[in-house]
Amino acid sequence: MKHTPEVHTVPDIKLFAGNATPSLAKKIADRLFCKLGDAEVGVFSDGEISVQINENVRGADVFIIQSTCAPTNDNLMELIVMVDALRRASAGRITAVIPYFGYARQDRRVRSARVPITAKVVADFLSSVGVDRVLTCDLHAEQIQGFFDVPVDNVFGSPVLLEDMLGKELDNPVVVSPDIGGVVRARAVAKLLDDSDLAIIDKRRPQANVAQVMHIIGDVQGRDCIIVDDMIDTGGTLCKAAEALKEHGANRVFAYATHPVFSGNAPKNIAESVIDEVIVTDTIPLSEEMAALDKVTQLTMSSVMAEAIRRVSNEESISAMFKH
Repeated sequence: MKHTPEVHTVPDIKLFAGNATPSLAKKIADRLFCKLGDAEVGVFSDGEISVQINENVRGADVFIIQSTCAPTNDNLMELIVMVDALRRASAGRITAVIPYFGYARQDRRVRSARVPITAKVVADFLSSVGVDRVLTCDLHAEQIQGFFDVPVDNVFGSPVLLEDMLGKELDNPVVVSPDIGGVVRARAVAKLLDDSDLAIIDKRRPQANVAQVMHIIGDVQGRDCIIVDDMIDTGGTLCKAAEALKEHGANRVFAYATHPVFSGNAPKNIAESVIDEVIVTDTIPLSEEMAALDKVTQLTMSSVMAEAIRRVSNEESISAMFKH
């Protein structure tokens, strides 16, 4: 059963890429049977971003592929400056393809704290500089789409992750949500995974990037557990969740996430954890330390992103990609 989409050539578009995800950008271009546009994206001697477009883009349907992952501010500024350069070069339409949308977790003011809503600031920044639409993947909070004044298409990593799940010989699998907020995502995956059972981990987070697992809702005894989330940051939450599942009699524990943020002590946390395998995608490149871990597997989102680009260019439905 094949879930990842077939992609056909789109001759009338131009793809450009920043320095955030060069490998993913190249794979997307290959799937669309086109070359990445000729652009020089670098840094001046004083640290300012330097961009020069070296080919004609007048009237073209342009897509800029750039995750705003770490170094977040540099990658975001690269994207902003590239948009401006292409707009001033008279590109017909500019779509910002942002596989991983940084600052997405700063999407609200908790208890009226004196903090910014930075996701909204970034959305305003992109809209004001001349982006015509945004194509992103597994937004941390889908309501961020409403922060933009331009159309936003949010595609999902689930087809890629699900294909890997179906290729494993799972023993009576149960899909696990690492928190209450992820139940909708976990339920959707469970339905596609032969309507598997669902379990939920109820936890409390005393401070940022520190999580204490409380108890498990659901039956995991003697079963293979599949934890699904949109991203893995330091891995603290994930590792404690896996430990709790094993303590409750789980057989194997697999962790699936679209975005491998892997900041801070993530390499050490993952390496020393009881997790059997961590499966992520290439919306963010892996560091050498993470890539060296045997229990970490990276899949590619190139098929999904390429098909989404083709559909946007041809004015076709994006939601139809995810109807099963």
